[in-house]
Amino acid sequence: MTTTNQDSKKRKISEESGETFHENKRPYTDENFIDLEQDETLEGNATEMVIDPSSFRSSENYLKWQTTISNVVKSVVSIHFAQVAPFDCDPALVSEATGFVVDAELGIILTNRHVVGPGPFVGYVVFDNHEECDVIPIYRDPVHDFGFLKFDPSKIKYTEVQSLKLMPSLAKVGSEIRVVGNDAGEKLSILAGFISRLDRNAPDYGDLTYNDFNTEYIQAAASASGGSSGSPVVNIDGYAVALQAGGSTEASTDFFLPLNRILRALKCLQKKELITRGTIQVQWLLKPYDECRRLGLTPESETRARKLFPENIGLLVAETILREGPGDLGGIKEGDTLISINGTDIYSFIQVDDIFDTSIDEEVTLVVQRGGINHTIVIRIQDLHSITPARYVEVCGATANDLSYQMARCYALPVKGVFLSSATGSFNFDTKEKVGWMLDSIDNVETPNLDTFIEVMKGIPDRSRVTVRYHHLTDHHSPHVTSIYIDRHWCSEFRLYERNDKTGLWDYQNISKPLPPIKLEPQSARFIDIPSENSDMAKLSHSLCMVSTVAAIPLDSLSADSLKTSGLIIDAERGYVIVSRRIVPHDCLDCFVTIADSVIVPATVEFLHPTQNYAIVKYDPKLVNADTITPKLSSTPMKRGDKAHFVGFTQNNRLVSAETNVTDISSVSIPSNIIPRYRATNLEAISIDCNISTRCNSGILTDSDGTVRALWLSFLGERQENKEKVYLMGLDITTCLTVIDILKEGKKPVMNIIDAGFGSISILNARIRGVPEQWIKSMEKESSNRLQFMTVSRVSCTSENIKLETGDVILSVNNKLVTEMDQLTGVVSSADTHDDAQTLNFKVVRDGAVIDLDIKTVNVNETDSILIFAGCILQEPHHAVRQAMTDIPKGVYCTFRGESSPATQYGISATNFITHVNEIETSNLSTFLSVVKQIPDNSYCKMRLMTFDNVPFAISLKTNYHYFPTASLQKDKSSGKWIEAEYNANGEKTVI
Repeated sequence: MTTTNQDSKKRKISEESGETFHENKRPYTDENFIDLEQDETLEGNATEMVIDPSSFRSSENYLKWQTTISNVVKSVVSIHFAQVAPFDCDPALVSEATGFVVDAELGIILTNRHVVGPGPFVGYVVFDNHEECDVIPIYRDPVHDFGFLKFDPSKIKYTEVQSLKLMPSLAKVGSEIRVVGNDAGEKLSILAGFISRLDRNAPDYGDLTYNDFNTEYIQAAASASGGSSGSPVVNIDGYAVALQAGGSTEASTDFFLPLNRILRALKCLQKKELITRGTIQVQWLLKPYDECRRLGLTPESETRARKLFPENIGLLVAETILREGPGDLGGIKEGDTLISINGTDIYSFIQVDDIFDTSIDEEVTLVVQRGGINHTIVIRIQDLHSITPARYVEVCGATANDLSYQMARCYALPVKGVFLSSATGSFNFDTKEKVGWMLDSIDNVETPNLDTFIEVMKGIPDRSRVTVRYHHLTDHHSPHVTSIYIDRHWCSEFRLYERNDKTGLWDYQNISKPLPPIKLEPQSARFIDIPSENSDMAKLSHSLCMVSTVAAIPLDSLSADSLKTSGLIIDAERGYVIVSRRIVPHDCLDCFVTIADSVIVPATVEFLHPTQNYAIVKYDPKLVNADTITPKLSSTPMKRGDKAHFVGFTQNNRLVSAETNVTDISSVSIPSNIIPRYRATNLEAISIDCNISTRCNSGILTDSDGTVRALWLSFLGERQENKEKVYLMGLDITTCLTVIDILKEGKKPVMNIIDAGFGSISILNARIRGVPEQWIKSMEKESSNRLQFMTVSRVSCTSENIKLETGDVILSVNNKLVTEMDQLTGVVSSADTHDDAQTLNFKVVRDGAVIDLDIKTVNVNETDSILIFAGCILQEPHHAVRQAMTDIPKGVYCTFRGESSPATQYGISATNFITHVNEIETSNLSTFLSVVKQIPDNSYCKMRLMTFDNVPFAISLKTNYHYFPTASLQKDKSSGKWIEAEYNANGEKTVI
């Protein structure tokens, strides 16, 4: 099951050059602009043109520009698009840009290559009168920053579409120009400027991102900004003289792509001819004559060049030669000055492109000057499209393609190898770095290209662990070797996508079904005792293990992660292990137990505590031949001042121990996250005085005889500055004993909680709130740890009327004085004796009066079903949402959305509730599914939604089942397995 998750459109900026693309939305701040805003009060969406006359040199000039711009805007469109999957150097994203019509009859729109993108594209354009039309990509240049989109002219009903004529020869230094861009499709901004250079080298936007090269760029001061990528640069006569491509963030400088090669490509499209592109895999730079001379250009050659090309400032010099490419094999060296090709003197990139593009698979003769000596080199021209990937594979949650010329050029590498465009899923090598990894081998088989990689992956069974060798594109000196877990069940797709420029889609074929997992055989493991004079303490290592999880689906607002920590084996005979719920947040994941850092076996999730931050998993002890020991568990709660031994695992999984003291036991609730997700509440947390405990995210506290007194757990807190806040605290083992005992009896525990948040207040505050003196005296007499009263801090939104209110002070439960938080955790029972209608009698102080309340406990149902629609994950509101809200809308809850999905493009956000689809109420998942199955592919539906703050709004959303099919994932109650199903465009269900 795949949902695309990548960052929204942000082009990388070179720290050195300060150069960036212009498709992001930013306000225009340049003083010289013309603002064309839609006046909504005028009939027919008439356009009012507001022009600052001070920016023009004469009234006559002003009037001519006004007429020109009025005509030009009829050709300019706002492009709303999604690059739906990460491919090559481009991430998946949703963004906006500009384009303009260059052939109204055929419906061809010119824009930038970084807008069209090298990978899958879905988008539509908005014309000046706000009429919309779908577009498909028909060409993107392998190197230069231009591409073409196509729309169906017959579908344009109310717009007078006009073409802009491309006139590259009219771009001259000193020419006054206008950049006609858009701001998110709401208005047109026309920026004024003057062309200052025609011979600038292509701007550098940084590594591991798209860069143009081997072309001149035009420079001007126009201060174009976000959304203006693909804007036409027009002269006063209304001709397009260049294409807006990028700009500097450090100066009012813009970079325009010349139209020469664009015009050639357009003519090929109009004639339905192939757009041939040739290369010798050499990057050239235009360098001044003085530098060329220092690199070996002779005075005679310089004099001749200056005479032949008096307007030029220099010649082309070889900057980067890709290893094993035609240029490298032919003998071109860095620093060579290009003199001629096939006898033609060379002074510009356009000449080189013209010769190479018309000489595919033919030999050409280059004359280069090196150290004052001419070298004649004969090279066969390579097809540039052959080293530009047009397919990718999706497997195990990752995407990969053949290394492209674009990426290889950055480091002068051979154009070969498997490039991970999205190193996620099984290939999640680094949580911070998802792009730039090269796969060298898998399962001890070399992977020199994508076809070999596919064949190797076909033969690896599901749930296998295999060795991978890989390196990062930026550092081929540092190879890496690791083992990965092959996931072909959660990430079930194994597809090869190939570009189809006729339909604009990337057609895919399913490659193969996963091979069944290999049957596990028992393996042996040996424990190393803890250094201790006490034999029971020494043997505690036999009761500790590592628990790891792999979650492929973002569920309950928790991200899909691979996590690992230590667990305590509480029943060696049956294989029960207790562990922090931070590692096992739900059961829609794969769980593993590692014994003695030697044997790893699968485990199942048996119990999830809804408030106390622990889970219990179970492995098959028959698969492990090791001396595992069930530890002694204390039945006596810890107290402040108790001495204990801390035994824990450091961040690098080293077992350490130290003596310590209990410094505090206090009532704690973990701070909530902005987006509600699981957190521990109503805790009695143990604090200790131990330096090494802060370096251990898991462990145990024991007596000197090895009796376990508490668990040392990590607690997931709030997210701060894109980092997860994790708290480390102790949880008394006595709070877990009832659940453990039920499991040891072979039964299933069921937890009913009091669904409210509690905190503690001092005796002083209790008096102020009206707690009677006799209750205060009882507290002072009976409390042995801390003098405090419990108070209600928050009441969850549940189906039952809980009756408690925020601010209530708890006196007793079932006539027993409440002195500690543990008394409010709820009631545990086994499934065979479970009673859904358990009621507890509370005595509370409210508004200064003592009242009695009968409070029903609540059984928290973990999420057992999700839907994926339009790239967002929908589910019933999970428990954390009910804890955070006082009024739950009747609708399905969005817990995640893919960054390139229709959900993102049209405005569905995480924490939104979808209450209606096409005016049909969708109060639950089954109703929602039955409604959306009736929506055809590539069609709009109306949705009514509610924000987390209960603010209603409505959107229209267009379906795209080719890239974002509807799917479901549901837990089978009898087997406990999750069943995946996918629905085609006709709503027919296929179980995967």
